[in-house]
Amino acid sequence: MAERIGLIAGNGSFPLLVLDAARAQGFDVIVAAIKEEAFPEIESHGAKAVHWLSLGELSRLIETFQRAGVRRAIMAGQVKHKQIFSSIRPDWRLAKLLLSLGTRNTDSLLGAVAKTLADEGIILENSTSFLEPLLAPAGLLTRRAPTPQEKTSVAYGRAVARHLAQYDVGQTVVVAESACVAVEAMEGTDATIERAGQIMRTLEGDASTLSRELTVVKIAKPNQDMRFDVPVVGVKTIEVMRRAGATCLALDAGKCLLLEGTAIVTAADSANIIMVED
Repeated sequence: MAERIGLIAGNGSFPLLVLDAARAQGFDVIVAAIKEEAFPEIESHGAKAVHWLSLGELSRLIETFQRAGVRRAIMAGQVKHKQIFSSIRPDWRLAKLLLSLGTRNTDSLLGAVAKTLADEGIILENSTSFLEPLLAPAGLLTRRAPTPQEKTSVAYGRAVARHLAQYDVGQTVVVAESACVAVEAMEGTDATIERAGQIMRTLEGDASTLSRELTVVKIAKPNQDMRFDVPVVGVKTIEVMRRAGATCLALDAGKCLLLEGTAIVTAADSANIIMVED
């Protein structure tokens, strides 16, 4: 009998990749698909079973895995932070957990969920366990090298992002000529980039001293917990950057997943966007 592993699936292609990779390594995968987030196509990727749960059903999640004999699980895919504090109705277990939090940021919330799972005999493992080849390598990934201005913006953006990351505010900042244009909060990376592009468009025709070219810096947290909230970028991120007028994407080597692998580098080259890891 194949070993079983649980998959808590949010949105995007990340959980689909984890599911495919786990099956390729001989695991039976029991999926707990978050119905407010997960893509319907997760049903067609060969999981042993797919159970659709509401984001607020923590008790049902635990019971589903226990009944299936799951003792190890992976959390993959985005769950929008604002969802948790909006219309989602938490069950008694999640409500109790939320009330116990000192701060309601991603780390404290998901860390408490991981502890609750562990208390019930379900160990949450690194979300990149099956996808290590997709972790961004160090160095320049694209054909074009950064300009001196882009290098300066990357250095400034990293300094700002690392400072903010201490407070678990967000993982992305968007910079124009060493001026911070947008900072990620609950809206997510793509929405942050789009907002930066909108801000720069409002300056069109004005006597602005800022370059219109944007640099996007996405980092891991100082003590990134690889079990959840791992930085992720994909081809869609490159398209959002292109529309916003961004020319440079800086990432943390070894701690950011490139969802489509080399396809994201090809897309960046086509859009004349550089990708650099440090």
